[in-house]
Amino acid sequence: MKRWSSILALSLCLLTIVPSDHAIESPSYTVVLLATDFEIRLYRNSTWLSAPLQGTSFEESTKEGFHRVYQYIHGANLDSAKIDMTAPIVTSIEQSSQGSFKSYRVNFYLPAEFQGAPPQPNPELNLELDERKAQCVAVRKFSGFARDDNIDEEREALMASLDNHTCSGIIKDDKNAFAVAQYNASYHLSGRLNEIWLKVG
Repeated sequence: MKRWSSILALSLCLLTIVPSDHAIESPSYTVVLLATDFEIRLYRNSTWLSAPLQGTSFEESTKEGFHRVYQYIHGANLDSAKIDMTAPIVTSIEQSSQGSFKSYRVNFYLPAEFQGAPPQPNPELNLELDERKAQCVAVRKFSGFARDDNIDEEREALMASLDNHTCSGIIKDDKNAFAVAQYNASYHLSGRLNEIWLKVG
């Protein structure tokens, strides 16, 4: 019941900021390897806004981090600027080598007009600008809702695909760090797209 109340709360937030007739901007990339169950993308230099958290779960952390981003794009910044929604919302997850302690970052891609000089977030939101260099990311797509009980399974499937691929040059940067990219507002119950991202060399 708690999970569905969290999903409903997040869906109400997203419903107010993702109009159905508005094209959603996404970060640019080039597909450098396309396999049957994964692909590797080269993302260009880009600027993101990140909400760091020491959360108890992926779902709760995504909800809390997105709430802070929501305030920022609706004017809680030093320019009082309104910023268009982009996709995906990316939750980065890092865990200790023992697999217990986890930290999270909810990441929002800034639209092109704000890539050079984004407005500074209000300090109380505890948001950070993240200037990302070009990087290669291994990606596995999956449908439905991204939840605490399925993201680890999807990550392990991607890692197995990378290990079994005939191209031996794929090197995972950090097996204890990955990200979950969500492209749909929570009120979209069908046709959902999520991705697991792993940085690779």
